[in-house]
Amino acid sequence: MMRRLRKSIAGGLAAGLLSAVALLGATGAQAAGGGPVPPSQEWSHGGVNSFLSMFKTYDRAELQRGFQIYKESCSACHGMRHLSYRNLEALGFSEEEVKAIAGQYEVAALDDAGEPITRPAIPADRFKEPFANKKAAAAANNGKAPPDLSLIVKARPHNEDYIYALLTGYVDPPEGVQVPDGSYYNAYYPGHIIAMAQPIYPDGITFADGTPATVEQQARDVTAFLAWAAEPHLETRREIGVMVILFLIFFTGVLYAAKRRLWADVH
Repeated sequence: MMRRLRKSIAGGLAAGLLSAVALLGATGAQAAGGGPVPPSQEWSHGGVNSFLSMFKTYDRAELQRGFQIYKESCSACHGMRHLSYRNLEALGFSEEEVKAIAGQYEVAALDDAGEPITRPAIPADRFKEPFANKKAAAAANNGKAPPDLSLIVKARPHNEDYIYALLTGYVDPPEGVQVPDGSYYNAYYPGHIIAMAQPIYPDGITFADGTPATVEQQARDVTAFLAWAAEPHLETRREIGVMVILFLIFFTGVLYAAKRRLWADVH
């Protein structure tokens, strides 16, 4: 019995060690993506892939400002097909506010006879796509369809840091660098030549809470919103993680006490 117990404990420790090594390897591989390394930023939520921010949460005011930036500056080109309007309640919007937001958009539907119609969107509807399909999106954007932003933060190396750096990285090209017509120079985009025009400008938006709309502030707010979109259950996941850690600490104490009792008579 004691031999089986020792094997079980050893097997559990080995499995945990292998999982940790695999996790670190995956994180390192993601960080090894191409392009300039963006400066590290401090985020109110600690970052979607941070394992050292167990007690940090999203800033709801920041998320609401970020949604406003997406709506006014990004949604004409970039969709968020994985989000429904009702998800916005998690940002602190009331049910009535969400209904009002959704009602600003017309979506395709069918009438009672099965004929196609359009109607105002309701909270259960997905975010309206800016284009009918990818070909239409590409045709309207110099042959390249803008990416969907639902998971963009987790789909890019360096996550939030990269998105923030990209949005604030529009600068004049170095001397001797030629930028093709319809393209722009960005210090943090891989290859530096990007098809997307600078999407945010100083005071290009008016925040309801009076926050100054600098480029840096807008970039931070919309990046936080995109981080929430990519990881909306971050806070719940961290709460569960804390409970699991506390349970493991307690269970370790139980195993230690059991070990002391089992080995008490062994000399």
